[in-house]
Amino acid sequence: MSAPSIVVASIVAIAVLFVLLPVVADTLRRFRSKQSLRCPETGREAEVSVDAHQAAWTSAFGRALLRVKMCSLWPQREGCAQDCLHLIDTEAQGSQRPPVHQGR
Repeated sequence: MSAPSIVVASIVAIAVLFVLLPVVADTLRRFRSKQSLRCPETGREAEVSVDAHQAAWTSAFGRALLRVKMCSLWPQREGCAQDCLHLIDTEAQGSQRPPVHQGR
C-alpha cells in the first residue's frame, strides 16, 4: 500500500471508531430493554420490545429504523400499524410530553 492509501484507511478507521461506534452503541443501549406503554389503538398497557440490533445499525446511517420485535398484545393484535413506535421514538430522543393541566 502506498502512503496516501494508508492515511485514508486510517481516517476511515478513526471515523468508524469515534463516530459510528458510539452512535450504534447508544442506540442499542436505548432500545435493548422492554418498554411499557399505552397502545394507541386499544388504549391498553403493553410491554413492547424493539428490534434493537436493526435500530442500532440503521442509526449509523441516519435515523434509527424501529420495528416491533415483540408485544404483549400479540398474537391477537399482531397485524397492527405499530403506531406505538412513535411513542418509543419520542421517549428515546429525550422529548418530554407537555405537562397535563388538570381543571378544577
